[in-house]
Amino acid sequence: METEQTRYGADKSGLLCGYYFEPGKAARAISAEEGSLFLSAPPAAAATGFLWLHFNLANVASERWLRQRELPDAFYAALGHVQSTRVEIDGTAVIAVINDVAAFSVDASDVSTLVLCVQDRLLVSARHTPVRSMDRLRESVKSGETFRSAMELLAHLLRDQAAVMSIVVRDATGQVDRVEDKFMASEFGESRARLGGLRRVLVRLQRLLAPEPAALFRLLNRPPVWIGSEDVQDLRQSAEEFAVAVADCAALVERVRLLQEEVSAVVSEQTNRTVFILTVVTVAALPMTIIPGLFGMNIHGLPLQDHSEGFWILVVLVSVLSTLCATLMLRRATDA
Repeated sequence: METEQTRYGADKSGLLCGYYFEPGKAARAISAEEGSLFLSAPPAAAATGFLWLHFNLANVASERWLRQRELPDAFYAALGHVQSTRVEIDGTAVIAVINDVAAFSVDASDVSTLVLCVQDRLLVSARHTPVRSMDRLRESVKSGETFRSAMELLAHLLRDQAAVMSIVVRDATGQVDRVEDKFMASEFGESRARLGGLRRVLVRLQRLLAPEPAALFRLLNRPPVWIGSEDVQDLRQSAEEFAVAVADCAALVERVRLLQEEVSAVVSEQTNRTVFILTVVTVAALPMTIIPGLFGMNIHGLPLQDHSEGFWILVVLVSVLSTLCATLMLRRATDA
């Protein structure tokens, strides 16, 4: 049985958790030493169950322990940071590189890579930082949920990943709804900045996670011989659920884009209206600046200089010209 350190943190080999599954029974937690004995046993002498080992790649001992086992070269090559999503067959193993939302990040765009190697009697997973879907899968295993094969465990992980993405999309939808309500009430505030941030997060998730359903469907077209029909059905259902989550994300991105365009149009209209008002005021004030400027020159020969009502005549002249300019500007705007 695994120790408390192995259960909730990586042990000296970098193992975060290890479980042995038997048909119809809850998983039994095991240590890295027990996992080594299981892997070194001949297939004929091994038990009928399968093994799940989950490693923390932030611990340098993890990769060293993994490289001492006979795992496909494609799995070792994939032990890195954020990469493109892919699911491929390497001999008798399925190698999967999937991206998921980091577990302890408040920003949904913070993504970590999870690398998996799935064989007939073994599932090995490794990551650098905790991811939400893996934590959900561990909770399901700890609660006593049973699994018949490693592929069913992988299918459950993919469903958890789709559920995590659905939660992210649902939270983003709520924020977009609130922004839209404020927009309808003509309360813009920080709407443009918030919409821009949401769109960046959703586009990043869509770019990193969208290739995964397509990769799964390609795998399901020609699955390895050791994958049973029930496992194929579970994987197909998981891929369909994930495709729906990705489609919801794409639809929300389009909705955010349209709302951004509406907000930008209203802001542009308000800006144009303000500029127009300033233009009208400037044109209306133009006679008030030119004519008094001419009459303010201290030279002889100015008209109305000796007239007793010269000041009031000039005031009326400036008022008439200013009103005429403002009327012409407003009429031109109305015709346009």
